[in-house]
Amino acid sequence: VAISRFLSLFPGCFRRPPGLLNCYISLRNQVTMDKASRPGSPLLRLHGTDNVVVATRIIEKGETLEGITAQAKIMRGHKMASVKIANGEPIRKFGQIIGFAKSDIAPGEWVHEHNVIMGELAHDYAFAQAAKTEEVLPENQRATFQGYRRKNGKVGTRNYIGIMTSVNCSATVAAHIAREVERSGMLNDYPNIDGIVALTQDNGCVIDYRGVIFDTFKRTAWGYATNPNMGGVMMVGLGCEGFQIPRFKEAYKVEENELFRTMTIQETGGTKKTVDRGIAYVKEMLDSVNNVKRETCPASDLVVALQCGGSDGYSGITANPALGAAVDILVRHGGTGILSETPEIYGAEHLLTRRAATREVGEKLVGIIKWWEDYTRRNNMEMNNNPSPGNKLGGLTTILEKSLGAAAKGGTTTLQAVYNYAEPVTAKGFVFMDTPGYDPVGATGQVAGGANLMCFTTGRGSAYGNKPCPSIKLATNTDIYTRMIDDMDINCGDVVEGVPLEVKGQQIFDLMLKTASGQKTKSEELGYGENEYVPWYIGAVM
Repeated sequence: VAISRFLSLFPGCFRRPPGLLNCYISLRNQVTMDKASRPGSPLLRLHGTDNVVVATRIIEKGETLEGITAQAKIMRGHKMASVKIANGEPIRKFGQIIGFAKSDIAPGEWVHEHNVIMGELAHDYAFAQAAKTEEVLPENQRATFQGYRRKNGKVGTRNYIGIMTSVNCSATVAAHIAREVERSGMLNDYPNIDGIVALTQDNGCVIDYRGVIFDTFKRTAWGYATNPNMGGVMMVGLGCEGFQIPRFKEAYKVEENELFRTMTIQETGGTKKTVDRGIAYVKEMLDSVNNVKRETCPASDLVVALQCGGSDGYSGITANPALGAAVDILVRHGGTGILSETPEIYGAEHLLTRRAATREVGEKLVGIIKWWEDYTRRNNMEMNNNPSPGNKLGGLTTILEKSLGAAAKGGTTTLQAVYNYAEPVTAKGFVFMDTPGYDPVGATGQVAGGANLMCFTTGRGSAYGNKPCPSIKLATNTDIYTRMIDDMDINCGDVVEGVPLEVKGQQIFDLMLKTASGQKTKSEELGYGENEYVPWYIGAVM
């Protein structure tokens, strides 16, 4: 059941350019299970057309399983050839092409980067052909959580005071303000405030105020300042930087009030005076920030960022499709799920364009993909550089393989909208945001877009958390869940042991509601989230 539901995420096709290979496999109609896919089996064959199997434990050289004799030691999560694969033939996993053999591969051989190349693929985008009208539950039937309803109608799951910076030069002052407030213990008398967080960053000076860096950072800063998980915000600058606070306030028609204050070190009179004034401003905010109470809110008020980091060979089989199942539930209850990390859907984007609500939505996604191809060329890189050394140690060989698993986080519902980095997310349902694959940068864009909750899958064991947005960590395998039990909130490794993805998805959705209601995640208990604010700098720094 678990594997069948995962395969239902892939109704699309890959094909090589004309004259080489043209294959179309509708997995939704051709799901085939064999004995190598039984729960608890040491080998997983994910589709009947696959020519590789995935090891669920270490397979020793010479060991014979399901009629295949291992020609080398195969680590958990890695691939082994189930049949002979000739030089140049496609490597298939999930019934999709993940690369091509760069030499003859015998049955039982380890299949990885030493004998696989990515090759070139063309896609049939079939814009909006699989779009459907989603069935959303009536409001009186939707799940609920206890959230903070803000004056603008948005709902927060946390209530933080944020100290933001316009430039790296004010980062130390912002950190001093936050530390002094914490050290003083003044927050102890305000139980509805979750804490104070210094959101520092390493740029903001020599940038063109008419350029892409300024525009992107402006959206990011404003998105954090207005995120519903923020109860009050202070922005601290130096005074002479390129990212001028007055210009920022003018752009968004912002006036200072009891919950939004700004100052610069130069105008205030230096470091010590600025820290003192910052502490005074925080004291003035406390009563107003604390003057909120949780109330019952429908799940349609949840905006959930979907992230994966430290992926492994299990990510696309367990945690990512399980999170996708949870997103399907969330969408049915009227909520929003934000998929991102554009380099990590590369090669799987045709699966999303089919689900686009309109052709325009699908074409916007393809345009972003083409921008990334050009972006990497200009920087002497290639899209296949994305899988990290840790990803490869975990069994992922190419970006195509990684993307097929990463896209599963988005579930199966219609793609309603595509957003640029840090743009406000206004659509309900499943949406996409253009971000890098680097987790802190990608997550920063999603939170700036309005995410009030995050789910983060990991197979290698990413140490990550976010403030002001609580992050639920989902382990792809039981080993990493056990070893990093203090960091992981849910074990998805039991999917390969027979737990249905629908059951695991419901478990994730239930934890979303509890977390949104105030239950702390493991990363919150550990204090993660302050250093993970990393805006994306796209243009030239002068």
